[in-house]
Amino acid sequence: MKKNPQIKIELISKLIKEHDYKYYVLNKPEITDYEYDQLFKELISLEKENPKFILPDSPTQRVGSDITKEFKSVQHKVPMLSLSNSYDEEDLLNFDRRIHDNLAEAEIIEYICELKIDGLSVSLRYIDGILEVAATRGDGSFGEDITTNIKTIHSVPLSIKKPVTCKYNFKEIEVRGEVYMELKAFQKLNEERGRNDQKKFANPRNSAAGTLKLLDPKIVAQRPLQIFLYYLSSETDELVSQYDNLFLLNELGFRINNNFKLCKNIDAVIKFCNEWEIKRDKLPYEIDGVVIKVNLIRQQSALGTIAKSPRWAIAYKFKPKQAITKLNDIIWQVGRTGAITPVAVLEPLFLAGSTISRATLHNIDEIKRKDVRKNDFVIIEKGGDVIPKVVAVDFEQRSEGCEKIDAPIKCPICNTALIRVEEEVALYCENNFCPAQIKGRITHFASRGAMDIDGLGEALISLLVDHNFLHDYADIYSLQDKRNELIKIERLGEKSLSNIFSSIEISKKRSFEKVLFALGIRYVGAGSANLLAEHFLSIDNLSNASKEEIETIHEIGSSISSSIKRFFSNDQNLFILERLIKAGLNFSYSKKEKKTTLLNGTSFVLTGTLSSMSREKAKEIILTNGGIILTTVNKNTRYVVAGENPGSKYTKAQKLGITLLSETEFLEMVKIENNV
Repeated sequence: MKKNPQIKIELISKLIKEHDYKYYVLNKPEITDYEYDQLFKELISLEKENPKFILPDSPTQRVGSDITKEFKSVQHKVPMLSLSNSYDEEDLLNFDRRIHDNLAEAEIIEYICELKIDGLSVSLRYIDGILEVAATRGDGSFGEDITTNIKTIHSVPLSIKKPVTCKYNFKEIEVRGEVYMELKAFQKLNEERGRNDQKKFANPRNSAAGTLKLLDPKIVAQRPLQIFLYYLSSETDELVSQYDNLFLLNELGFRINNNFKLCKNIDAVIKFCNEWEIKRDKLPYEIDGVVIKVNLIRQQSALGTIAKSPRWAIAYKFKPKQAITKLNDIIWQVGRTGAITPVAVLEPLFLAGSTISRATLHNIDEIKRKDVRKNDFVIIEKGGDVIPKVVAVDFEQRSEGCEKIDAPIKCPICNTALIRVEEEVALYCENNFCPAQIKGRITHFASRGAMDIDGLGEALISLLVDHNFLHDYADIYSLQDKRNELIKIERLGEKSLSNIFSSIEISKKRSFEKVLFALGIRYVGAGSANLLAEHFLSIDNLSNASKEEIETIHEIGSSISSSIKRFFSNDQNLFILERLIKAGLNFSYSKKEKKTTLLNGTSFVLTGTLSSMSREKAKEIILTNGGIILTTVNKNTRYVVAGENPGSKYTKAQKLGITLLSETEFLEMVKIENNV
């Protein structure tokens, strides 16, 4: 007798889910890819003929067909806390001391250590065993709904079945984990992007985060994302320990990272951290540290949280990865402001998730201080998103053929004589027609933090400059007049051109402070552009102001004032400004009502990568709450907000005794209660 189609759909769905679990979670496939594909095709055919029997957790429902216009906001029932960081054994000992001080003396305290996967934190909510909502961490209270994208990850179960041995009810549970990309998959993806003339991802974390933010789930499904789950909470049941929860997650069908350990004391924790700092390169994925948690859930509850960080957990961050390679040459790059920067050309090596062939040398003074020479073997360092840098020379490998490096006299691009501004280490090319500066200035002008012209990226700008469509950033506003010529350029179709022209038109509405920042005046960053716009109110007032008047603004010094005066004394700059004014850009300030005066006059420096918002969003929050943005750490800095992988600004702040804020402490300070 012919089987009921409903029963057949249920049986094949169950069978495919079992094979998914064995393949994607256990890594132990039992059938060939061909046999799996045949099962899948049979299920698709049955569902097409009997759509009323399609199950909500059917394997065919992993990839949605709808392209999302934007991600909806989702409130986390339990806030997704971020962790305080530790960098050495002393930090861990202090953490242990605080735990013992805050719990009863007789309490036995155990810690569980888990590898800190370098990916993107997500939350998955299951109701009656079915995946209902998946969300990003966001600001900890609100995240973005990425359910359709999470469903494309085959190691994420669309439904869970409670094991017979499980004592819990589990009507509604939440699990959390880290979405990441394995190193080999990341390399393969970047190779494909290179072949398709697409910009390569900087590292696996960026590729995973960028993929999850795509609005088309079909594209997400083509990317090799993976996930490790590490957290379990229940609406209906009281759980006992993190150690037990990891085993329970595994029993429920979730993919966990098996490299965890229950430690009886902090000495065992330190040993675990030291062992994995050495072994991390043997893993097929990136880790950037170890997460240490108090094991018992009741003890976690008793310890509570500080701001938006738990008292009961801490992240031990590994030192940036280093490697030794040969420095084959030094080239001098020209930035958008004309600054000449030395770049080390290296014997390529793979480090921290990507192949490195170049590293910054900062300036000629730094080269001399470290005594870096051509053909030296040098120590390279790269931590997370930080640009690779030459840390030191391996003098034991220095040979007689190593050549000393002299500063250039002329611009490597246009051959103009270089200048060195008093009290500065950088060399400058002051030729405004220098091709390298033209591309850099236009790219900066169109960037997200400035005029935010969507579609007009670095590659297209370079192409348009090379084809003589752009000679300066004012030319952007006459591109539409050359539509018939532009359409002939490969990859510039009618639709993409229309989108670019629309974005150019929208950019005319950007505020005066954005326009002022976009002009690319040396030393005038986003923060100082806001201060200048608010004080002078118009471009005419600023251009006519004396150096002394400019310096009356708090945090505006002689370097900025001198640079502003030089900019407005240049006839070419004045001609470009005139064209921008005619194009309809905004050159007068519109007073904004501040949300609060909480930060009034308080200065901030941002360093590292923020997880819940962009750097520009953080600056906007500070400025609209009356604060001040500084680009460098000095005695006038009140706070340094440190995200992931903070740079030298973090170290300098420590030395100067400046208050360091974690991202969660910063958000608490500005009382962010909405999704940022």
